[in-house]
Amino acid sequence: MKAADLPTYYNAVDILERNLPERAQKTALYSDERNMTFQNVASETNQVGNALIKLGVRMGDYVGILSLDCSAWATSFFGTAKIGAIAVGMNTLLKGHEYDFMLRDSRARVLIVHPALLPVVNEIREQQHFLEHIIVIGEAQHPDDLSYAEWISGKPTELEAAPTHRDDFCSLNYSSGTTGMPKGILHAHKDYPLTSQLWGVNVLDLREDDRTFSAAKLFFAFGLGGNLVFPWYAGASVVLFAGTPRVATNVLEQIDRFKPTILYNAPTGYAATMAVEDFSAKYDISTLRLCVSAGESLPAPVWQAWKERTGIDTIDGIGSTENLHIFLSNHPGDIRPGSSGKPFEGYELKIVDEAGDEVPQGEIGNLLVKGETAALSYLHQYEKSQQTFLGEWLFTGDKYYIDEDGFYWHAGRSDDMLKVGGIWVSPVEVESALISHAAVLECAVVGRTDQSNLVKPHAFMVLNEGYSGSDELTAELVAHCKDKMAAYKRPRWIEYLDELPKTATGKIQRFRLRADAMD
Repeated sequence: MKAADLPTYYNAVDILERNLPERAQKTALYSDERNMTFQNVASETNQVGNALIKLGVRMGDYVGILSLDCSAWATSFFGTAKIGAIAVGMNTLLKGHEYDFMLRDSRARVLIVHPALLPVVNEIREQQHFLEHIIVIGEAQHPDDLSYAEWISGKPTELEAAPTHRDDFCSLNYSSGTTGMPKGILHAHKDYPLTSQLWGVNVLDLREDDRTFSAAKLFFAFGLGGNLVFPWYAGASVVLFAGTPRVATNVLEQIDRFKPTILYNAPTGYAATMAVEDFSAKYDISTLRLCVSAGESLPAPVWQAWKERTGIDTIDGIGSTENLHIFLSNHPGDIRPGSSGKPFEGYELKIVDEAGDEVPQGEIGNLLVKGETAALSYLHQYEKSQQTFLGEWLFTGDKYYIDEDGFYWHAGRSDDMLKVGGIWVSPVEVESALISHAAVLECAVVGRTDQSNLVKPHAFMVLNEGYSGSDELTAELVAHCKDKMAAYKRPRWIEYLDELPKTATGKIQRFRLRADAMD
């Protein structure tokens, strides 16, 4: 499938409305809050669109969505897209100054906000120059705010989609960001059906009888695609959860209750789930037919342990918000644990050196991707855009190599790679060796300079229950690494933590660990 296969004038609300009328009465959305059929969602989406138009929102305007995962997130997203406005999915775990930046950067005229997030919005509301209306998903507490239910009440349930071009912008996501302020990434209406077909259907084989659940939230591209856009494109149902997925039992309870067939989670999420004693006996996870992992490389020991404990395959791949979603993936029936899989139709990949020349097979280099779902630039960030968007090619910032069978292996981020004794060392390889030890639940490896100002691996780790950090354990872990890989790759320092610092999307914040290692 290519962009040219779509109508020139295309609106992404088609992702939802393609289910009408054949599946109109099928339950499209399950949640603790309420269940909704495709017809319910489509009707309320139209009410949101009509309500936005009444507020004066027009094509090209920005509408912020700062909400826990709930039905109003979905109807707000598609209602915004249907009138040709641009939905800004906002990370729910940030601070006031970051929301202030996003609202100013996007010049959002309307903000749809969950009541749990109102306190942080109240901190910054008086300094907003562009924000005109705040819609609360619940009871409005400020005299100038509107209640979502009252706002859409009585609005028509019919609405003609705006004549958006397939290349018109549909959404704006801000990267989780490891340093500095987040980067705004715009995606077009065409990008949503393309990623749905190229990966959701062609690779995952999503189908109408599936039901998805994601620990990654809807503000995150991984969650938005995997747990809303892709399943509805295929006629499948979704399970939305407003609570925190960082508590593994929360995820297990949702699986037990709503019986999804596909689970999306980060590698740390799978490790945390396996740390729950007798989890597969206490919770019914038998409906799962497939698991998906992304966000960071899934270590082979974690893949194998999950397979042994559950009998379920996990599809690991790599994507980016810049590309909207996954562009390199393992396939059902063709999995190499520990790898990111192989390219699939719709994307071209190449691995290059610092001069931009392709490296030989087996050699580590920078991964570039070419495909029609790539963003064009970062919003209002010219210099960073020049470094990432290289004409037809997108610089991913990831180091990779290809094995003799064509599988791609992640070797860390470009700024995470370690050169030890003049040789590149992948922190992912060291982490994989450490996590294969029974004592280790999670770990992250960063570079640290020794007394001679030479870079060596420094490992931070969280231990499984029943283990505690000690000199004896440290010596045992170092010996374990020497058994698993070349001795020069072993960690020179091991530090034990209660938890690893992570972004809102579950990625380990290595920049914080690097700073700690240098102290």
